Amino acid sequence: MKITVETKVRAPIERVWQAYTTPEDIVQWNAASDDWHTTRASVDLRVGGEFASRMEAKDGSFGFDFAGTYTKIIPERLLEYSFGDRTASIEFTEIPDGINVKVIFDAETTHSIEQQQGGWQAILNNFARHVEGRK
Repeated sequence: MKITVETKVRAPIERVWQAYTTPEDIVQWNAASDDWHTTRASVDLRVGGEFASRMEAKDGSFGFDFAGTYTKIIPERLLEYSFGDRTASIEFTEIPDGINVKVIFDAETTHSIEQQQGGWQAILNNFARHVEGRK
C-alpha cells in the first residue's frame, strides 16, 4: 500500500531542493516531534548514490538509522529512492505561491497506516517551516 503526504512551501524551488538534499539542512528539519532530532545525515545525490540519517530521541532512550539508494533524480522536480524492500518518491511542483512537495511511500507492517502517515506528515511540516524560516 502507498501512503501520500504533502505540504506547500512558500519559497523558491532552488531553496526547497537544497533544503531537501543537503545534510546541513536535513539535520535541522528531519524529526516528527520536538523530542526527536537527527544527529547526522549524508547524501550522495546521484542515481545509485546512497543517503543516510540517524534519528534519535533527545533523551537518548532510542534511535534508528534511515538509509536508502537514489533510483531516479530530476533536479528540482523529482527524487525516487529505495530503502530496504520499499520505495518512495518526492515530487516538487511549482504552484502560484511556492512549491508543493508530495511524498509517496510504501507502507510498512509494524506501525498503523495512521501512525506512518502522521509521522511522515509531521516531518514534512517541519521541512516547510525550516525552509520558510519559521520555528
